[in-house]
Amino acid sequence: MAISLSVVLLLAIILVVMIRSGSIKPLPALVAALFGFFLASTGMAPTIQRFMDSLAETVNKINF
Repeated sequence: MAISLSVVLLLAIILVVMIRSGSIKPLPALVAALFGFFLASTGMAPTIQRFMDSLAETVNKINF
């Protein structure tokens, strides 16, 4: 739960920065956000969640 909240917060910050810098317009950003929202309610959601969890574990194991 903490990882998904962190990812949502990070993506929200990136989205705001992209909108403010003009690299993405508000309407395409809204469409992308709605796509993600509706994708989360499909059967693909558990697969995406497992991928994100394994990616987070991999990044966590990297020692700098």
